[in-house]
Amino acid sequence: VTITTRLLVSHLSGIRHYEKDITKVKEEKEKANRAFKLTKPYQDKEHNEESGKGIEKTDSVKPRKEHEGEVKRRNSKPGRSYKEFEQEEYYLKEKFGSVIESLKIFKNDPLFFKPGDQFLYSTYGFTLLSAVVERASGQKFTDYMLKMFRDLDMLSTVLDDNEAMIYNRARCYVYNKKGRLVNAPYVDNSYKWAGGGFLSSVGDLLKFGNALLYSYQAGQFKNTHSKLLPGYLKPDTVAMMWTPVPRTEVSWDRDGKYAMAWAVVEKKQQYGCCRQQRHYASHTGGAVGASSVLLILPEELHSDAINSGLVAPPRGVIVSIICNMQSVSLNSTALKIAREFDKEKWAQ
Repeated sequence: VTITTRLLVSHLSGIRHYEKDITKVKEEKEKANRAFKLTKPYQDKEHNEESGKGIEKTDSVKPRKEHEGEVKRRNSKPGRSYKEFEQEEYYLKEKFGSVIESLKIFKNDPLFFKPGDQFLYSTYGFTLLSAVVERASGQKFTDYMLKMFRDLDMLSTVLDDNEAMIYNRARCYVYNKKGRLVNAPYVDNSYKWAGGGFLSSVGDLLKFGNALLYSYQAGQFKNTHSKLLPGYLKPDTVAMMWTPVPRTEVSWDRDGKYAMAWAVVEKKQQYGCCRQQRHYASHTGGAVGASSVLLILPEELHSDAINSGLVAPPRGVIVSIICNMQSVSLNSTALKIAREFDKEKWAQ
């Protein structure tokens, strides 16, 4: 088979995640699909109630919570572990000298399906992607990324290296089986730098989001193009990254599809005076003892504002949340915050 970098970045490669048993993976997918069918009507109803001005929230949204998927139920209750974090490979303590070396964990394992056929989120797919970056750039992947972080002024973003003295490094927590908060176990993330091996701050993630949003919008401001510095990426590159890829899905946002390392919700409105879906991009993060989300809600730019030269990119709302506790669902919270700031801006 042929596995391309596009397949890797969209999780269509067929490479496994932490679960090695394909039967269990299929069972979990079926459960998630059944849960989605049950929650969809209630999600739509709740959204309509939240969108209406002056409408009081009632108990009518409670059934939706009772029918939510197994994964979310486990995340929301202390002491009931998120099943994925029961996988042994989350807790590796071996230190790997390079991303090429860490490929040995999964390189001899069979693919779960033919590349391009099905979506399966895979941290190891991103490990292979980091090896591609290393060989293409001629630099160690970690050196390449740290230089990029410097370019982006993300000076607080570093490798999660246990031996290094990192100022302001937060202690991470998990709930034990008795529902008590305890320190997260020791792990070494050198086997998955690209898929969850960096430490960052809320401020740095906001810088990252603004750099992407600037790059995305820079090409739209044609009258001020000569006055604007170029974006870190070309506008077409970000647009490609934020274009949904067929046959993908997103577990943390049912409105979205997976694109290239981002979950994307497209702008859509099927009926007049009914639910309107805004365009935004997001991604959550989950690790031993930590949870995070970065959400980018671009402003809907009007041609008169763009042509006036009075506004410049980036225009929109960036929400970043980092939590030093495991299995915390943050995407819906980030979206609500983004919508409130967006609503407030238009009210002014």
